[in-house]
Amino acid sequence: MQVMPKIEVQPLTPQEEAKLNIRLAKAKTALILEHPFVGTIALNMKYILTREVPTAATNGKYIKFNPDFIRELTDEELKFLVAHECFHPMLEHNYRRSERDSRKWNQAGDYVINKLLVDEKIGKMPKRGLHDPGIYNAGGGTTDGIYNILPDKDDSGSYPLDNCEDAPGSPAETAQQQAEMKVQVAQAAQAAKMMGQMSANMQRLVDEVLNPKVDWWDVLHRFLVKCKNDTRTFARFNRRFLPQGLYLPSVTGEKMGEIVYGVDCSGSIDQKILNQFAAEIKKVKEDLCPARIHVLYFDSEVSHVESYGPDDTLDIKPHGGGGTNFAPVFQRIIEEGIEPVAIVFLTDLCCNSFGIQPDAPVLWVTTTPGKAPFGEVVEMNP
Repeated sequence: MQVMPKIEVQPLTPQEEAKLNIRLAKAKTALILEHPFVGTIALNMKYILTREVPTAATNGKYIKFNPDFIRELTDEELKFLVAHECFHPMLEHNYRRSERDSRKWNQAGDYVINKLLVDEKIGKMPKRGLHDPGIYNAGGGTTDGIYNILPDKDDSGSYPLDNCEDAPGSPAETAQQQAEMKVQVAQAAQAAKMMGQMSANMQRLVDEVLNPKVDWWDVLHRFLVKCKNDTRTFARFNRRFLPQGLYLPSVTGEKMGEIVYGVDCSGSIDQKILNQFAAEIKKVKEDLCPARIHVLYFDSEVSHVESYGPDDTLDIKPHGGGGTNFAPVFQRIIEEGIEPVAIVFLTDLCCNSFGIQPDAPVLWVTTTPGKAPFGEVVEMNP
């Protein structure tokens, strides 16, 4: 077996390292002067020149730059890259990936960051940057939403601008880093406001970072997983109680029962929101494998019903448009003979007729703050 000779990577000369460090310092200075909010964050980040990464990377504590990559960038592209790396920890990408695929999570984060930087005209995006308003809008403009619509296998040849690494340390240490970043964001925002250079777009981002809403997808997933685990069936009795003469249903988590989704088509649910909701329905179908998914479109009455089996392709699109009444949805479920393990609504909750509480648990995913007489309510992230 022929052994390939090891290729020695020549280290940077002191002159080369000094030249690149000057360029990075100039990029930070330009951000401070032109975009003080981002520049203040950049000023507090530690930088490392290393060929361990192909382009750039950050774990939230420091940023790595490949000297060969940044050497080929223009000053405006380098400014963009420095700002890009600062946004990963600002948007908590390094702290909340959890079990999600690292490649897809990185790509999703890049679509969000690059759209923001392009809109704010911060530097110039390098050619390999991921920027697609269509994907951004289809995913609801959030990293989580875009992640859910990206394919598991990417053959497009598109690559992220960098590597988004998980924050180092224990969960407690990671939580501390996350809290410290929020403090930095608040201080940077205050500094930019005092200079009169805080755009409305950046202010909205800061508000979302400092006052995050409950991740409605996490609530939806937890809600449905619980329904799956709590499914009871008399098809197989609980053997533990048979000696006592008790014929009780067994609990099965092998297959999830049927789910009903009620989609409010009264006019308050726009296509962007519906696309984000549809992406989550698709993910539930793939992850939890329900026996059947029923989608009931309604306004003051049920206007359309679609049912999907495990092998069917979802096609979620609005039908109808009028007032809002939830009672016909519950009545239609009975008429169709559906016995759901869970009922999930997408609505603005602007209704005075909720109907009679069903036997199945109900989750109201609402686009505006509101309350319901029964079930659990979670507000959808914008």
